[in-house]
Amino acid sequence: MFTARSGRLAAVPRLMALDQHGELTSAHVQLVATAVGRSERTVWRWVTKARATGRLDAAYRTRFTITPEIRRLLVLWGGNASAVHRELQQRALADPLLPAAPSLSTIHRALRRDLTPGERAGLAKGEAARRAFDVFGQRPATHRNAAWEGDHKCVPVRVWVEGELVQPWLTWFIDCARKVIMGLAVTPHAPSRDAVLAALRMALDRSEPFGPAGGLPGLIRVDRGKEFLCKTVASALGALAVPVVDLPAYTPHLKGTIEALNGAVEDMLFVSMPRYVHRQKLTGGHTADPDEPALPFEAFVELLLEWVHWWNTEHRPKSLDGLTPMEAWRSDPTPLREVPAEQLAHFGLEDDGRTRVITTRGVQWRNRHYIAPWMVGQAGVRVAVRHLPHHDMTIEVFGLDGVHLGSAVLAEAASEEQVRKVRNARTAKARRLRADMKAAERLRRERFEAVTTAAPPERLGALTEAEAEAELADSAATDLRRADPGYIPHQPVPDGWARPIPPAADEPGNDTPGENA
Repeated sequence: MFTARSGRLAAVPRLMALDQHGELTSAHVQLVATAVGRSERTVWRWVTKARATGRLDAAYRTRFTITPEIRRLLVLWGGNASAVHRELQQRALADPLLPAAPSLSTIHRALRRDLTPGERAGLAKGEAARRAFDVFGQRPATHRNAAWEGDHKCVPVRVWVEGELVQPWLTWFIDCARKVIMGLAVTPHAPSRDAVLAALRMALDRSEPFGPAGGLPGLIRVDRGKEFLCKTVASALGALAVPVVDLPAYTPHLKGTIEALNGAVEDMLFVSMPRYVHRQKLTGGHTADPDEPALPFEAFVELLLEWVHWWNTEHRPKSLDGLTPMEAWRSDPTPLREVPAEQLAHFGLEDDGRTRVITTRGVQWRNRHYIAPWMVGQAGVRVAVRHLPHHDMTIEVFGLDGVHLGSAVLAEAASEEQVRKVRNARTAKARRLRADMKAAERLRRERFEAVTTAAPPERLGALTEAEAEAELADSAATDLRRADPGYIPHQPVPDGWARPIPPAADEPGNDTPGENA
């Protein structure tokens, strides 16, 4: 069905063709009028105007449109149409050659007509607001292990770790087709490649606690995280012919399955935990119970694993037609490609490529010696050392033919008490440095007098001459100590010491009879 505008554009060329051949009749005009919902008189007026001007469509009067300059003003004023209107008025008053400013209602009509809702939101609040109005497609349905998605999530819950409140990080992977959480790893600090490898090892393994889900995926999608793209992870997955798809930055819609999981775990689990950082606030920004006890790290991990088990075995997402993720996984007939247990046991180990020799003190690695009972009688054997990233308490020793010989532990490892004392000493040094930096900031801070008129600011903070000289002297001594840490400034000579005679007093012309006598 045609509208008035589209019907006119379609009918007038045909009517004019009939008119040029002398075949146009009232029946044609009546037929067009009925089809486009207009009167015969209106259609005859279209024909008359087309005969006179040659235009087939309606002539539109000049109107105000959104130009690039108006778009720049919208960005400048944060999408405020009233501020843009005032700016145009001020420009018109300052320059008589400029056209008169349009009314505010005209600007509003032009904004609604010429800009999409997404463009209006983007000009007012930026790219993130514009994306909220975008339309995103959905990937076609696939089979299990066709694709996984992985991500890090900073957990918005503070937990106890060795006497400190920290926000742990969660690294996990999910199967995009069946919504099964394949594996995860939790760290009390920002994750590194060892967390990615631990989560991947759990995801590839088909045993409990996440089995029978597992096996090799067709690909893994990540979002440019350096831990996912490091050489160790790429080598471990590359050896299994699993490609890692590096998605563009700031495109969460390209891995919507894991992003939806990140939101679900916060809404379903983290929000109910004590010390949730996004808790509702009272007046003044405080929570209703600021002293509520926090969870120990191990209790938090236990609750998280229970929730993951519930998600896999009891939760029924709408996209799975009433099945749980694990039921959907089991009902999928797609064959699985499993990783051999002996290969999975050494998944993700790093190797520096050097050959080492077992001595009577064990194997030396990073200027430390590692020993194991199986090394007895093996002195002189050439071996290779492999290890998990950041795990320096235990190493794995392999023969040059690739056979795993066994594990070795650090010899002469420090006791727990020594480690605790070293950690406390490092904390004290960090606190002292932080206090020194705060004191330096207070010295560097400058204050000025408040003004009520447009005048240069007046510096506040009086300083006596003695205070200035003392601080400058201390600064000079500090600079010398920085250049020479062993520098000791000279002290005043005691009054009882004998002073040397000036060289001028030894010259012949300066002698006096009294002195010669």
